[in-house]
Amino acid sequence: MRLARIFRESAVEAYFVRRVKDAGGVAMKFSSPSHRGVPDRLVLWPDATCEFVELKAPCKKPTLQQLHEHGKLRKLGFTVSVLDSREAVDEWCSGAR
Repeated sequence: MRLARIFRESAVEAYFVRRVKDAGGVAMKFSSPSHRGVPDRLVLWPDATCEFVELKAPCKKPTLQQLHEHGKLRKLGFTVSVLDSREAVDEWCSGAR
């Protein structure tokens, strides 16, 4: 049963939050009522930088609306990452601060 939960987005997200905390950051839940499709998490680092992260269940892709919002954030100079597994989280964290 535990393996089945790993494949849910909520399990990937919980793992991500723990890994960011272990790396010294804070992964805040991000929502914007007037902008649908914004990334799930805003990651704040001790050096006063931030990144946006979209978390998905394995093999799931962002919706067109999410991709549109990600593009708007990237145009402003922000980093937006899409992670869909514990392995992707681990890889992302290995490049984090």
